[in-house]
Amino acid sequence: MDSGGTSGISVEAYPRLSTQDYQNVALLVVLYLLQGIPVGLAFGSVPFLLKSKLSYSEIGLFSLATYPYSLKLIWSPIVDAIYSKRVGRRKSWIIPIQLLTGSLFYWLGKHVDVMFNQEKPDVNTLTLLFFILIFFSATQDIAVDGWALTLLSKNSLSYASTAQTIGLNTGYFLSFTVFLAFNSAEFSNKYFRKEPIDNGFLSMGSYLTFWSVVYLLVTIWLIFIKGEDATHSSDEMDIKTVYRTIWNICKMPHMRRLIVVLLVAKIGFIANESVTGLKLLEKGFSKEDLALAVLIDFPIQLLVGYYAARWSNGPQPLKPWTIAFYGRLFFAAVGMIVVYVFPTDKKISTEMFSLVIASTVMSSFMSTVQFVSISAFFTIIADPVIGGTYMTLLATFSNFGGTWPRFFVLEAVDYFTEATCKIVKDNTTSIIQCVSEQGKTICKDNGGTCVVHKDGYYIVSIATITIGTILLLGFVFPQIKALQTLPPKMWRLKK
Repeated sequence: MDSGGTSGISVEAYPRLSTQDYQNVALLVVLYLLQGIPVGLAFGSVPFLLKSKLSYSEIGLFSLATYPYSLKLIWSPIVDAIYSKRVGRRKSWIIPIQLLTGSLFYWLGKHVDVMFNQEKPDVNTLTLLFFILIFFSATQDIAVDGWALTLLSKNSLSYASTAQTIGLNTGYFLSFTVFLAFNSAEFSNKYFRKEPIDNGFLSMGSYLTFWSVVYLLVTIWLIFIKGEDATHSSDEMDIKTVYRTIWNICKMPHMRRLIVVLLVAKIGFIANESVTGLKLLEKGFSKEDLALAVLIDFPIQLLVGYYAARWSNGPQPLKPWTIAFYGRLFFAAVGMIVVYVFPTDKKISTEMFSLVIASTVMSSFMSTVQFVSISAFFTIIADPVIGGTYMTLLATFSNFGGTWPRFFVLEAVDYFTEATCKIVKDNTTSIIQCVSEQGKTICKDNGGTCVVHKDGYYIVSIATITIGTILLLGFVFPQIKALQTLPPKMWRLKK
């Protein structure tokens, strides 16, 4: 993939923004940030908070709550086709969705702490509630993606992916890193208190209540201050037509190839991104230290997002994506090694802490490069006539490629793990399974020691990295090399 080669795709790299475009980019950042708040909780904080009480299989069940973000294509035509002309094509959805999300946040703020503090949290109820939150967030994402294509001037469209990266990463960072740190009693006592207490500064309930107010304020601003340009009649299609259009897009030979690439591309590093952090917690790495790792990582990702977007505006827009693919595979292997060498006595040296930080930062670095690169590519090839649906179609397959394997990976970790506990009571010896958190608790309460004979994490990690490497060299790389040379008109539907 010689950088000096030619391509049918060419976009002017980052033109100077007008005052209006600056304001609109800022608006997009805020809207994407609000989407990132529930996403950061569902994908990040909640699994970490529940890990001490749930098994990997139960965490896998909770991961189903993230599916709406990867299946939003199903209802995106409705979002594109039904709206109020008086309110605006995109605001017709953004306003009510933010009101619903804020209301659910407020309700959860009053009840969620009780749910989390139960000895055995009701994972089914939590999954349903966060499924609804992610459904709302995904629906807003459809509308915001479509609005980005008309909100910015034609020469400034390259900033859309940057706004998305900054906004979503900031929201995710606040709900994962900042929240986990201030929710931790150890972190709060260590850095902010003279007298230690058992609770952190910030409970889940108070965090959700705060964001319910922010959602309301932003929505009020959208209703009364921010206008939306009228939609041209040529852009309007009924729902049936939009679904037919999606089908016609998916039937294009090069689109079918791209879809398959997106669905299988993340298999190689899914075990690292789904399980490695949980394994480190299990082995004694504290939540606040993990939050610190992401805290260090966050400003780096913002900078990376900006330069990755500039890099993606050349004649080979997917070159950064391909290079970062190799990096993510490599650091998936590094993450597995870090878990293996992590001390079992929970005494973490400066060198080990630095290794965990470096592994986390570099893995996230590669992920951000891929995200920005593929988002920029999507913006280039998307047909503005059905902008929201086209972008959602592409993002859906990209997101689903990282969602569908997650449940199976978490289930497989427990399936392949063998762990037993010997309990001696009243001169009677019994051996029980202690793979689940419940089994570990029973073992500990009865004075036993849980011995892991085979850790499914390593089996699953090696399998996914191997499959990912084979897919990269044998399928993904050749397909991406060919697809990025197609001119934008090849991705448009014929009239």
